[in-house]
Amino acid sequence: MKAMAIRVGIGLVVGGALGYGWYRLVGCSTGTCPLTATPLRAISYGGFMGLLWATLR
Repeated sequence: MKAMAIRVGIGLVVGGALGYGWYRLVGCSTGTCPLTATPLRAISYGGFMGLLWATLR
């Protein structure tokens, strides 16, 4: 149980960091990109993808 919580936490942090990195590198200058329009959206989307990866792996 504790290992799963650690895996989920790491997945959220790594996913959020990758989402923010994607925002910084690619970003969206027009504001029409739904996933990377703002840093909060990019971090949220990345965290969600990290959460999925951690739980479904």
